Amino acid sequence: MSVKPESASELFSGPFALGTFSAASGPAFPGLIDREGQVLDLRTALSDPALTMRGLLERWSAVLPQLRELASSSEPVRRPLEELRVLAPVEPRQIFQSGANYRQHVIDLHVAHRAPDDDRPEEERRAEAAEIMDRRAAEDLPYVFIGLPSSVTGPYDDVTLPAWAAKPDWELELVAVIGRPAHQVSVEEALEYVAGYTIANDLTDRATVFRRDMPQIGTDWLRSKNAPGFTPLGPWIVPAESIGDTGDLQLTLKLNGEVMQDESTKDMIFDVARMVAYASQTARLLPGDLVLTGSPAGNGMHWGRLLRDGDVMDASITGLGAQRTRCLAEES
Repeated sequence: MSVKPESASELFSGPFALGTFSAASGPAFPGLIDREGQVLDLRTALSDPALTMRGLLERWSAVLPQLRELASSSEPVRRPLEELRVLAPVEPRQIFQSGANYRQHVIDLHVAHRAPDDDRPEEERRAEAAEIMDRRAAEDLPYVFIGLPSSVTGPYDDVTLPAWAAKPDWELELVAVIGRPAHQVSVEEALEYVAGYTIANDLTDRATVFRRDMPQIGTDWLRSKNAPGFTPLGPWIVPAESIGDTGDLQLTLKLNGEVMQDESTKDMIFDVARMVAYASQTARLLPGDLVLTGSPAGNGMHWGRLLRDGDVMDASITGLGAQRTRCLAEES
């Protein structure tokens, strides 16, 4: 049983947003949700019974004008959001995840993950981390790795904390949703390939981030980040034109009602355009793919409080709505 949002329709910027929905007895379908919380089945509206959100994004440039017209019309008939289940808004083929992209967050992690034999004062270790961040920014070297689509779950679904995950943590992130194939695009043109934005909570088991059996291997993102349900996504894809500048959006995550993360994207080291362009230099980004842009300060390692059975996370980003996720411990 998932935890429902507090209200029928969490607000988003612009006249409409996009989501994937299902009725009690029916398949998933892509829908347009308006400001009144009414959902239009886009399979019917666009005369495509087999349409999926990824299929819609594959023809984003052509379909966007139609979506604008549909949003401003009272036809065809819509359904109240309360009658529908909200699923993850898109099934991506690829997930590009950005690490160490919020200055204060990285400094906090650098302090929290200190080596057992590092007895330097905290101020010295923070200064060291700040110097590393300044050097990365100057050298223009974002950090991007790959996540698995099987980790994606809906914005209101329960998340099972695996029995082996000793230190499960939260990481609220702004996500760029790709709307055109992008390969080796420049920073200046990168945002032309972004259809819209959504929310992800990039859950991480801190205990398995680093390989302790062979430290020289480094990080183990498969183990620490890709359990089923470890990427709650959505609720909506809000068109990029409705968000505009992503340089000052507020990311807020509450744990059982207490604010844990509350930071602006101004603290990013590399902005959205830089992350999309960087990922595209190696990979070919496809419509529906996700580019997660990193998480701000305020994770569980910083607070000394990790996720446990029964915890409820409320996560929101300016203009993108909100998600609510309950944690359940895996049964032995």
